[in-house]
Amino acid sequence: MIEQTDLIVTAWNYHLTSTPVGEKETISGSLSLDVQKKRTAEKKGIACRFSCRFTSENETILEYAAEDSYVIDLEDVIDKSELLKMIRNSYSKFKETFEFRKLGTILQSRSVAPLNESMINVDAILPLLE
Repeated sequence: MIEQTDLIVTAWNYHLTSTPVGEKETISGSLSLDVQKKRTAEKKGIACRFSCRFTSENETILEYAAEDSYVIDLEDVIDKSELLKMIRNSYSKFKETFEFRKLGTILQSRSVAPLNESMINVDAILPLLE
């Protein structure tokens, strides 16, 4: 059995820029994923931590990070497709939280960078679940 925990926002650092950012000015965003092994005597699992940063002309506007975990029975075997599904679900929760919290900021017309699954090294993550 696989259980997904609630998403926990670990950072939401919003900074006003020194000069107003116009609607047409460039705001760049980056996205990263870190995966950590979790294990107890009865369960195994991973924590997926997504983080993003929005900047404009070398000024940080927002640093946002959140994580959730998957708790898995020891006898359960996770394959690549299941692992990618877990990561997609974590990303969806991360993005949904951003969409809600961005309201009232200068980022309200922006979105988190899309998840690029080709950049996820699934083969390196799977051994964490053995």
